[in-house]
Amino acid sequence: MTTTSSPTRDAIYFVIFAAAVLTMPIWLAPIGAGYPDLLQKFAIFGLFATGFNLLFGLTGYLSFGHAAFLGVGSYTAVWSFKLLGMNPIPAAVLAVVTSGIFALAIGYVSLRRSGIYFSILTLAFAQMSYNLAYSVLTPITNGETGLRVLESDPRIFDGSSQTDGPLISSLFGIEMTGYAGFYFCAVVLLIGFFVAQRIFRSPFGIMLRAVKTNQNRMNYTGLNPRPYTLAAFVISGMYAGLAGALMCITDPLAGAERMQWTASGEVVLMTILGGAGTLLGPILGAALIKYFENIFSAFNEQTLHQIFGFLPDFLETPVVAVTGLFVGEGWHLTLGVLFMLIVIFLPGGLMEGISRITRLFTRSSRKSAPTGATAPAE
Repeated sequence: MTTTSSPTRDAIYFVIFAAAVLTMPIWLAPIGAGYPDLLQKFAIFGLFATGFNLLFGLTGYLSFGHAAFLGVGSYTAVWSFKLLGMNPIPAAVLAVVTSGIFALAIGYVSLRRSGIYFSILTLAFAQMSYNLAYSVLTPITNGETGLRVLESDPRIFDGSSQTDGPLISSLFGIEMTGYAGFYFCAVVLLIGFFVAQRIFRSPFGIMLRAVKTNQNRMNYTGLNPRPYTLAAFVISGMYAGLAGALMCITDPLAGAERMQWTASGEVVLMTILGGAGTLLGPILGAALIKYFENIFSAFNEQTLHQIFGFLPDFLETPVVAVTGLFVGEGWHLTLGVLFMLIVIFLPGGLMEGISRITRLFTRSSRKSAPTGATAPAE
């Protein structure tokens, strides 16, 4: 299905998205997702998935190593706090630059191959980074303990401004915790979404889609796809580094576990679940997975008995027993079933489902509209 786009449509789309993001504490409160920590995760992982989608959704190159850039961004942000101060702006900028350079080095090697070989290469680089952070680079990463900001750190620009209490990043005196931290992450998400929207609509984005559609045909026309795919890989890595920086801005601690292959696999699930190649899909996928992770995993047997307490005893016990398999520690089972159903029935992800519903209502409204009415003779 082809969709028409124009600057006006894109502007309206962005305004609606911005309004939805900035009002999340209000409309997510009824489903128990309106508290700051979860809202921050929605914004951070939405940004992470948006960047990953620029590579996978547009070019078709599936990276299993994007968690490496998430970790590099996190470590860079904490080192910025330790050396410069607790201002989140330098931390975010340095994280973007450092992860971009790191992505350039990895992409230059990995993009010499395509398909499954590219995926394995990126996975290998990510696992190497994870093991280096745990062992060889311990003086820089602090190993398995994790890197954090200490009172004894230089913090050149605000070393004497915070001497009591925990060290928390702050912007113009506003601590990046709670709802303030969420709105900082939300603004960064909106900026990232706007940049992704411009890339989608640009000639550069068209070239990336051409790589995904038929790379051999591009080669026959004399166009070299490698500069485009490398640029997409670097931009995607910079998004991941920025997401890693936001994790440390809201909680100044970096650990090597953020580089594990499971984190890379999670962003792949987010993108496919929401709809690869769409603007909003990866953000929806990220929000859905984080909601399941934080809400469904908190359900226990007592909570289920309260929910199903209206049932007779002979029904309540088996219903609670069966439901308990899908919540609490078994929330991954629920996510797996949901992912399986979406892949089978909605290969385009949640956005395909939304598109089908929209077309259904559009058709029904057209059928109900009056047709062929002739004007009465005067």
